[in-house]
Amino acid sequence: MNNKTTLVILVRDELEAIKQLIPKIPLNSVDEVIVMDGQSKDGTREFFEKEGIKVFTQKRLGRGNAFIESLENTENENLIFFSGDGNENPEDIPRMVNYLKEGYDLVIGGRFILGGSKSDDSDDFFKIRKYGNIAFSKIVDILWNSNVKDSINGFRGMKKTAMKKMKLDAPKHEIELQSTIRATKLKLKIKEFPTRELKRLGGVKKNTASTHILAYRLGLFLLREFLIGKRFTKDSLQD
Repeated sequence: MNNKTTLVILVRDELEAIKQLIPKIPLNSVDEVIVMDGQSKDGTREFFEKEGIKVFTQKRLGRGNAFIESLENTENENLIFFSGDGNENPEDIPRMVNYLKEGYDLVIGGRFILGGSKSDDSDDFFKIRKYGNIAFSKIVDILWNSNVKDSINGFRGMKKTAMKKMKLDAPKHEIELQSTIRATKLKLKIKEFPTRELKRLGGVKKNTASTHILAYRLGLFLLREFLIGKRFTKDSLQD
């Protein structure tokens, strides 16, 4: 089995941001770059194709589905999931590559509590999203002893073999919470390091990422994971 790394860039109508972001990404720190495109209509796909980067159109929309479908599109063992909106710090990609090559099954860029970490709260004046995420992460730690401070951040890397063991099936943003919980249940090797979340570079935040919708769906998936224990199923909540 190879120990090579694929950077999976997740986009859906992110042309404004991606034009600014691509020059900042250390593409030479990974062995392969692919794009999972959520059926963009603004020229995002065409931009990547002109850059010579392989683009795969999602069969089913949703961030979680992009994670899952990416498994079919690379032979490499290490996958790093990176959003194309500019929130995630590209300078941390080489660090994540190293942790995966060291043997960690799940690597998470943590935005909270860890020294040097920082979240972007520019559109969340009362920091409801921040403290809600911390609360969810604390519940996960109490229930499964995860020792993860940011169980929900999407900036993460995973080994393909670990993803298959986790049998992930969350279709949307709950994929991060689900992967944290299931990696903990399976006693996989988890590494969390501090990251600084940056301001969005352009585009509009997706409805599925809005605070109230995300909190509702995370709550449902948290309850589901508690009820099923280690009896992972392929049944997921409907969109």
